[in-house]
Amino acid sequence: MIHNDIAIEFKKVCYEVNDLSILNNVSGVFYNGKITTLVGPSGAGKTSLLKMCNGLHSPTSGDIYIFNKPITTYEPTALRTNVGIVLQSSPIIRGTVFENLALPFKLKNKTLLEKEAIAFLEDVGLDRTFLYRQGRDLSGGQQQKVSIARTLMNQPNILLLDEITSALDPTSVQEIEQLLLNINKKYKTTIIWITHNIEQAKRIGDYTWMMMEGQLVESGESKRLWSTSNDFIQTITLGGQEV
Repeated sequence: MIHNDIAIEFKKVCYEVNDLSILNNVSGVFYNGKITTLVGPSGAGKTSLLKMCNGLHSPTSGDIYIFNKPITTYEPTALRTNVGIVLQSSPIIRGTVFENLALPFKLKNKTLLEKEAIAFLEDVGLDRTFLYRQGRDLSGGQQQKVSIARTLMNQPNILLLDEITSALDPTSVQEIEQLLLNINKKYKTTIIWITHNIEQAKRIGDYTWMMMEGQLVESGESKRLWSTSNDFIQTITLGGQEV
């Protein structure tokens, strides 16, 4: 475990694609060992910001620091091992759950032991009976758990999550939330979680970033932010459960 208060820091980060501004002068911190939720309307720049945290996108200007070191000083593979990402529809390859879990090891020319695979499955609430089932035959919730377990194989200090429960049924959503809360507690993993569900953001976030039109409009402790009378917060809260 890395002992620093700040896991990721953005300093005046801008990001443009074909002269279109996606992020505009974003500055802020994600605290180590905490869960931060990212909320805001579609097109606010949340996914672009998330992908910058592990080098999938690079800023047009500004600086990003991972554990107080410039992100540019990290070798890409090492960075993405340390900063894992799980997407809404993380691909499950054809083959067994074990073969899916073994992918990160295979890329490093290492061999995954069955007992190691079982341990990671248990971390996400699946038992050893899933190990040799076909990954693509699992339910949506089970596939998402396998995707999370596969990312955890690298034992990342930081876990990036992009709308990972938006297509799941309520029971699966509850299970995924609980397992990630457990992972955060057990391993002190820093989690940055994009969600459109306001109630989910309230439930799981120690901190919250609120974004609109490529800008960070509010950030801070979730309990304080959600109880404020800020016009932006009132607008998205009164507008319904999704934002």
